[in-house]
Amino acid sequence: MSHYTATHQAFAPAGNPISRFFSAIGNALVAMSTSNARVRQVEALQRLSDEELEERGLKRSEIARHVFHDVFWA
Repeated sequence: MSHYTATHQAFAPAGNPISRFFSAIGNALVAMSTSNARVRQVEALQRLSDEELEERGLKRSEIARHVFHDVFWA
């Protein structure tokens, strides 16, 4: 199981303005991806027990495919 923190800066700002600009863009993209409803759905399913997942017809290894089926596996 993977874990992440919402306060981590993926792109630490460097000294020059161009680096800070791209760091800000990178951090915004990270923030958007972690607040995405699909990510929250994956996290909620990951918290379920294997028995609860089985009741829903899912295996733990299939959670991402289930949640993102229309985006990546169309």
